[in-house]
Amino acid sequence: MTTLSELISKNNLTHLNSIKQRSDLLQALRRFFWQEGFIEVETPIRLITPALEDYIDAIPASGKFLRTSPELHMKRLLCDGAEKIFQIGACFREHEQGERHREEFTMLEWYEANCDYRKIADDLQALFKFCSKELACREDYFSQKFEVLSLEDAFANYAKISLDESIAQNNFEEVLCFEVEPHLGKERPTLINDYPASMAALSRKKPNAPHLAERFEIYVDGLELANAYSELNDAQEQRLRFVECQDLRTSQKRITYDLDENFLQALEQGMPEAGGIALGVDRLAMVLFGAEDISSVLAFGDEQ
Repeated sequence: MTTLSELISKNNLTHLNSIKQRSDLLQALRRFFWQEGFIEVETPIRLITPALEDYIDAIPASGKFLRTSPELHMKRLLCDGAEKIFQIGACFREHEQGERHREEFTMLEWYEANCDYRKIADDLQALFKFCSKELACREDYFSQKFEVLSLEDAFANYAKISLDESIAQNNFEEVLCFEVEPHLGKERPTLINDYPASMAALSRKKPNAPHLAERFEIYVDGLELANAYSELNDAQEQRLRFVECQDLRTSQKRITYDLDENFLQALEQGMPEAGGIALGVDRLAMVLFGAEDISSVLAFGDEQ
């Protein structure tokens, strides 16, 4: 029979092993970017106004807001002449809680000038392969080329209704979550692209199909890990999209936010063509180390 002290000791060893695995992952991520010539940056966590996105809510913090993403400040660095930058840090989103979500989580974002989302996809493939080898975790899985599906085809393959029908019925997120996502990334990572332009407020439109955005998301084991764009660098178009987002949130009687004028002014001065991506570090740890609940890859789990 296991004694209480033995159980506590076993639990402590499991906890310490999880902390060590996470530390190893963070080191591997940094090694990858350093060897690729990226500069690590730190940007503000408490912001005057957060990025305007349709369904992401910021957490108020003493008259400002905790960042939902470092994206806008990192793009301002691109406007200042930075070419290859990355950041690993805490982000915050209100009303996100569950086995795969936390209101506070760790995000990896990187941006590269003079490239697009296709180059970002290649870099992501290389990052997965590097980390799985460094950590000796799921090397066979992550060494495979991505499966590539359009969002429309993913709905056609797995959902009971089409993508257009789900948008018209205003249940896109529900259908995606319960009918489509569980089938993605089972044998190898699945890259979903060709999102409607209306679902990518910060992304460039496809030149030959302007109703679509140059955006992709990557899925592993039915779990969305990352969201990437060819970045929109037209200040006038970006302002218009932010205003449209404000109008949508107002129509739904949800909190809205002021436009980030500092970011828009930086865009007006000029930002090169660029690709960028946001990757959930906690979720990456889950799929690498076989965790079912996000709390098991955090140092303090559900504790405060």
